[in-house]
Formats: sequence, structure tokens, C-alpha cells
Amino acid sequence: MRFTKPSWVIHQDVTTRNDPLSAKRLSIFSVHVHPDGSRIATGGLDAKVRIWSTKPILNETSELANRPPKSLCTLSMHTGPVLVVRWAHSGRWLASGSDDEIVMIWDLDPSGRGKVFGSNEVNVEGWKPMKRLPGHESDVTDVAWSPEDRYLASVGLDSQVIVWCGYTLERIRKLDQHHGFVKGVCWDPVGEFLATQSDDKSVKIWRTTDWELEAEIRKPFEDSPGSTFFRRLSWSPDGAHITASNATNNKGFVFIAAVITRGSWTSEISLVGHENTVEVASYNPHIFLRNPSQPLATANICSVVALGADDRSISIWQTKSARPLIVAREVFERQIMDLSWSWDGLTLYAASSDGTIAVFNFDPDELEGIAPHSAQEHYLAKFGFVSPPLPEGFSHGASALADADAQRPSVARMTPPPSPSRSPDRGQSVGFGGVNGAGERINTLVAKRGKNKKRVQPMLMANVPSASTAAARSSHAAAAAASTSAPMSSRAEIKVQSLPLPTHSSSIKSRHTSDSHSASPRTSTLGFGDDMDMDVPIDALDTAGSSPHGNSISMNNNKGKRKASVLDLVDERGERPSKPRTLGGDRTREPVVVVRELASSASASSYAAPGPSVPHYAEGDVMLPVAPLMSYLSAKVEGTEDVLEVRNAEGGASGYNEVMFTSGKQTQWLDYLPSPVLALAVSSYFCAVAMHDGSVNVYSHTGRRLMPTLCLGSPCSVMHGCKGSLMVLSASGQLTSINVKKQTAHFPPVSVRPLLNTPNSAIVSAAVRPNGVPVLQCSSGAAHAYDARLCAWTKLSERWWAEGSDAWQGRQRSGPALSVSSRAVDKGALAAVESALAGAAEENTSQSQAVGGGGGGGGGAEGGRGGAAIAVRPEWWGTALTLGHLESKMHAARALDSAAEYKQALLVYTKKIADEGFRGKAEELIREFYGPVYWRPGREDGSWTPSVLGFSKRDLLREVLGIFARSKTLAKLALDWQDTLKRAGTDEFV
Repeated sequence: MRFTKPSWVIHQDVTTRNDPLSAKRLSIFSVHVHPDGSRIATGGLDAKVRIWSTKPILNETSELANRPPKSLCTLSMHTGPVLVVRWAHSGRWLASGSDDEIVMIWDLDPSGRGKVFGSNEVNVEGWKPMKRLPGHESDVTDVAWSPEDRYLASVGLDSQVIVWCGYTLERIRKLDQHHGFVKGVCWDPVGEFLATQSDDKSVKIWRTTDWELEAEIRKPFEDSPGSTFFRRLSWSPDGAHITASNATNNKGFVFIAAVITRGSWTSEISLVGHENTVEVASYNPHIFLRNPSQPLATANICSVVALGADDRSISIWQTKSARPLIVAREVFERQIMDLSWSWDGLTLYAASSDGTIAVFNFDPDELEGIAPHSAQEHYLAKFGFVSPPLPEGFSHGASALADADAQRPSVARMTPPPSPSRSPDRGQSVGFGGVNGAGERINTLVAKRGKNKKRVQPMLMANVPSASTAAARSSHAAAAAASTSAPMSSRAEIKVQSLPLPTHSSSIKSRHTSDSHSASPRTSTLGFGDDMDMDVPIDALDTAGSSPHGNSISMNNNKGKRKASVLDLVDERGERPSKPRTLGGDRTREPVVVVRELASSASASSYAAPGPSVPHYAEGDVMLPVAPLMSYLSAKVEGTEDVLEVRNAEGGASGYNEVMFTSGKQTQWLDYLPSPVLALAVSSYFCAVAMHDGSVNVYSHTGRRLMPTLCLGSPCSVMHGCKGSLMVLSASGQLTSINVKKQTAHFPPVSVRPLLNTPNSAIVSAAVRPNGVPVLQCSSGAAHAYDARLCAWTKLSERWWAEGSDAWQGRQRSGPALSVSSRAVDKGALAAVESALAGAAEENTSQSQAVGGGGGGGGGAEGGRGGAAIAVRPEWWGTALTLGHLESKMHAARALDSAAEYKQALLVYTKKIADEGFRGKAEELIREFYGPVYWRPGREDGSWTPSVLGFSKRDLLREVLGIFARSKTLAKLALDWQDTLKRAGTDEFV
């Protein structure tokens, strides 16, 4: 078992947010794991809900590389401390309850990424408040989703229990028979009962058929203290038991968790051992086999439950044994607030009021007899429990997921029939080890039937999506089991003796995203979309799910565009609306039979308006090649079925040029242009067409012109789009970069003439980064970017570094300077540039050698430089080129806005300086990152900026000094500056 306390999971005091050294942790009241295991949500005293990726928690390599990012989103609509967060079983929605008396429902918002308003935080993914549920008159202390997300229950300090419809989120019933603060709620896994626990020292069981009281349990809680923050209880996955917190024995002197038996609703079993009040109980979602060698049977099943208490310890019990399986003492500095198991049953998350979380990650062979979820469903299904019927108009997507995924995390389901009645008790449940002994009786669950009674039906709201339409979620066992066991900060190994169990094959899916490139053949090998492996997919949101009602939800490679069939909604009269009209949508999409070249650029004037279509340039101006004029062009929006198509007229001036945007077989919109189209560019935000007369039109995905038609003065040579940025390179050598969202230029048009300063120079490829920086690769063996701050072209990289730099792409495996996080960045923007340059160098070398001019020594790039190999290298050759290359890489990473690559290059550069013992370079680097001695967070200093690419410079300096401290010649320098940095954090200089 691996034990981890990730220090970066923090709810922070806003007054110390900008000063990490003095950051004050605020209490975390709740933690919950997403059903697919890819993320957790936490709620804290800062009135925020925060969503974190679990991969950096479970995998040290991912944590060090920050891929995917650790913090995914911060939700800040609550005005009071967030006391509870709970994901829906579908994984689509997140519910949170707060001190502000509100339950909030959050939904994924594909357009919600970006900087958090009023702070320096950045949301990697967006979640929006979909529904605000008022109704409580005091703090909301706990919420729970019923099986299939049919209902949502919330409880609070107003002594009320409110049941909401899980589909429409309308209030169904308010239960008000408690006489004290209600601090815990849970559902029977088969949907028959709801259990609540209150400070009135009772647990009440409510029937879901008529919302009347089924039973009230008081005995174990008669002497329990009333000062606990929560009374969180949990129902076992086999439906046989409830484990309730804050119970006592021996007139209040022994703190226990009470195990309540279903049917008889008595508590004859106690979990004893904690030295203070038990605050929370949480069952593992799997059932377990008492004897793993025996087949699945009612008499051979048991459960695993975790308890968290005010004595700062956590215990894990397997119900076949009278002793706990694991006891972890003094895990936190204060009491434990919440526990949550991942759906694979191998990871337990715990949250404390001291502001930290702890994670227990089990290997598959450390828990005895774990059974797959399909076994649990089979176990309960044999008692007659079936999927619940849905209100008219809703799909049964959530209940049909077992067909799509055999390992679907689904509990067995039972909907009480419309004719409910109470039935007599059907025996006692499976007892905990040694309590009932050999004479125990087995609890059997049977669907109840009786006379018809009026049932409260949920209201149908067409404008609220059903949680049941979310698609299958996958288990997360392999990813958790494959978590690294290497020691790291706040990680520990704990060995647990247990029997082997079958492994569950599933993993966190990784997704690489990038925007589409131009259809022009000259938009070459370099693509500069998002950096790779930065997103965390949500397995519960299927990318191509469909329902029996015709609903279709596509998340477009998780970029968030939701497409729904018109059958997905109904109007207020219950009728289906007519099919919405689109511009050209009723026209059948015609297949393209033959694509041919219509005319050369020089003879294309017959397709344009009267007069020459290609302007005459002054002698000596740059003339770049223009793509041939084709009868058909197309570009696909990556990750979708959306395609931008162009059909150029074949009949000269008498024809027409058509632009069409299609999705699948349906035409979304079309337009007609006076001049034929040379090139296309599409991104997730816009579509652009470049015409032969030198003009460019920019459209939205719905066909609106986002900008006026641009007149560039000459035809387009290369056009490329990435997110909200569009780059156009004209035949006259003028490059234009535009922020389409803001409708402004990133910088004035600039000529590429400085890049073509040698004979036979040519531009091999051109692309644009999301920040608007154009990147051009030239045949001279260099890649350039335009720096708007310097008003000049700069070199990102060049093949010259291959002559001796240890950090060059082809030398990274053997270079000694790359021992620091050399594989932290898989394939960022700068890595793509250098890969393209290295590939071009190899191609040139092989071609040169093929004609007998490869040159002698040097190897690699030397042969490609004309065969003039350098026989003897100067003494400092390799060191000088390596340091120069790394310094250039840091500048290039800043230009490309690639934070991870910047940090990687900085650390490698630091290691190289430390190895060589260059004190002068080390001191200059330290002073650059430390800044003015008297600078403090919040102070303005025009000569120095405290951050670079989102990193705090002083935070980076701590890592730099840690590397210098291991150098024999720089250790004293590093220790002195470490002391200076610590004193600066305590305001000693002020």
C-alpha cells in the first residue's frame, strides 16, 4: 500500500495566496472521487469547490512533470464554506452544499477554461453552475445521489431533509421529522430506502415509495456527544448494513461505529477501537468474498468499510473479521472530515480540517476477495431488482450502461413499484466476524409489492438535461495499481498482508489535443496546437453515446462542443419541435467525384473580377509560391465531424464559388464568393478562406462573418489557424497574425524578407501558436518566430546546435546534462520544432551521401553541412554549445508560451552550470530570479516581474538552489541564498 499526502491540494487563505511561503491552509470539509477516478473534488473553508487531477497524486512522474496539471478547476459561486461535494453516479454533474444554505449543481462547461476572475489561478477545464437549489434555511451539511441519479437528497442544520428530482432538479419532498441538526445522509444501493442521521441522536430510515418513515434507530446513539461536525453514515454495497458514525457503548465511554442490520433495523454489531468520536463511515463500493476460492453466493460475501475519527486516525474493516484490516494513526493534525473510495475499490481519499488530504492506494493483491461490480449486480439482480422506469421524454442511458461496459461502475437497481406496501422483516443480515457465529441468518432482499398508492412523480423540464443520459464510465483500477512506488515528497510505502485478487483492467485515458492545420500543402510538418497530455478526460462523458430516444451527445474530443439531435428536447406541450432550419441544410450533400487543378496562379484572373487579380510588385520584392487553384478543397475541424468545403467554379466568370460547412451529412451553412478560394484554415473557434484576389473571410462555426473581409494585397501562400489565432502569409512576403476573438492584430504586418537572406532560401513551413506567435521553418536549417516586444524575427532553434550540444534532440539519451527531468516534457511546441529540424538534417545528410558528397567525420549534421568535417574540436566546444543551446531554448519556450519546456530547460541549464562550477553564471541566474531584495508580493517594480510563464520566479529559484547545493563549488553560494530566500519570506528585510 502506498500512502500519499499531496501538499499541493490546498484551500488557501486569499490574503496569503500570492505568497507561497506564508500560505495558510484552510480546512477541507469534503472530498469525493469522480466515478472514473480521473479527478477528485474538494470543498473547504475558502467557500470554493476545487477539482484536482488524481494522476499526479497516484503517479510521481506525472506529479513532477505537472502533466496533466494538478489543479483542474476552481468553482467560486458559493458565498460560505463548502461543507460537502458529491459527484453524480453518471459523472456528468457535481453537487455541492454550503454554509450559504444553497445546494449547487455544476456541469461541464467547455468554454469555461481560463483565468479565474479576481485571482491568478487558471482553470484548465471549466465547470459552470447549472442549477441553484434553494430551500434550506441553514447550513447544508451533506448531500447524496441515489442509484441511477434518480434522486438527490440534501440535509442541513435546519433539521430538514429535502429530496430533489435527479432529472429535473425540482424539489419533490421535504422531510421534517428530525428534531436536531441533520449531519449525514445515504441511500440504499437498491433505491428502496433513504437513511439520515441527526444530532437528535437517531438514524431515520425513509421509504422511497411514499417518503414515510420506515424505522428509527436510537439505542447506539443515546449517549453520543453532540459536538461532532458531521455524522456521515454509509450503506454497504450489498444493501445488508448501514454503518453509522458517532455511536457509543458503555454509557458513552467507548466510541464506536454502529452497524445497523437491514430489515430488523437493529444494531447488535459495533466497530470498536477509536479513541474519540467516529466522524465519518464510507463503504468500499465492491463486495468481497469471505472465501475467495469459493463461488459467489449470499453466504460467501462481505464488505469493507473505512472509518475516520476525531482521534486523527483511520481504520479499515473487513466485515468477516472482528479486527480491523488496517489502522493508520495520527494521519492528520486535526479531525477527519470525509472519506471517499475510488470506484475500483483500490484507493481511499481522506480529508481533514487541518487543510490536507491523505490517499491510501492499495495494490490489487492487498485486499482479500474483491469481486467485480458485475458480481454485485448479479447478486442483487437475483432478488428481483430491476432498472427503474424513467419519466416520459428521458432516455435510459444511465441504466443501459452495463451493456456498453462489463466493468461499468453500477450498483444494482430497484424501483419501488407504483403500488408500495410494507412487508415483514426478512431476516438478519450477514454478521461481522465472530458476532453472529455459526448461527447467523442471511439477509435477503426481495422487491416489495402491495396495493396501489399515489406516487409523487417528478416534473419534466425540457431545458434541463437528464443525468441519466451520460454514458458509460470506466473503472480505474489499473491506473491506480500502476501508481509509482518510488519514494517522493509526502509518499510512503506500507506493506499489508493479504490474499491475491484478480486485477481489473482499466486506465485513465490520456488525450492529445491540437487544432486543425491549413489545407494548403505548404502548411507543413509543424503543428502548434495545445501542448500534449495537458487535459484530463472524463470517461463518464462518452464521445459518441446515443440513446433509444435518438439523443446524441458528442463532446468533440472533450473540447466541449455539445451536439444534440432535435429529438433531444420537447416543447412545453410535450410535442417534438420541428426540425430547425439551416442555410442550405435541406440540400443533399453531393459527393466529390474528381478533384482537379483549374488553372495556374498566373492564368487565374479569368475567375476574378475585371482587372488583374495578381498585383504587380516592385522589382526585388519577395515572391512566395501560391498553391494551385483546385476545383475542391476541404478542411476538417479536428475531433469532430465538421468539415469546411469549397467548390470553385469551373466555368470561369460565369460560374460561382461555394463555401459550405457540414456536420456529418447535414449542411450547416453555405456562402458564395466572387473569387476562387486558394486555401482554408479551421480551428475549434473559426473557419477562414483565402481567395485568389488577396482577400480573406473569417466565419464562425455557425456561418457568421466574425470580421470584415481582409484585403492583403496579394494571394495567400500559407494560412494556418490555432484556437483563436489566425496567421496568413501572402505571396508578397507579408505575414499577418490576428486574434480572431478580439478582432485585433497581434502585431502590425511584418515582412519575411529577413528570413530569406541567402540564395535559394525558402520557407518550408509556417504555423501559428495559440498566443499568436508565428513559427516559420526555413530551408537554411533554422526555425524563426516573430517577437512583437522586440519588433524583430528571432531564432527559436537551428541545426547548428547539433554540432556539439548535449541538449540537441538526437543526443538527449546520452547527454549527461539531461539527468534533471529529461523526459518531463513528452512533445511540446519547442520539441516539435527541433524534431522537424533534426528530421530535415537527416534527410539532407542521406541525400548528400547518396550523391557521394557526404563528407568525412563528424557524423549527423556535419555531413549535411557540405562535407567539411571538423577534425579537432576546441577544448570548450561541447560546453559552450550546450550552454548556448539551453539559453536559446529558454528564450524560445517563452516565445512559444510553453511553460513546461521552459522549466525543463532551466533545470537542465542549472545542472550544467553546477556540473561545470561556473560561479559567475550561477550568481547572475540567482539574482535574475530573486529580483530586488525588498520586493514583496503586491509591490510593483517596473524593472522586474515576479513571474515567468505562470511560474513564480522565487519558486523556481528554490529548485535552482537545490541543484546548486549539490555542487562542490557552488554549495556555499546556494546555502547563503537559501537563507536569504527564507528571510525574505518572513519579512525580515522589511
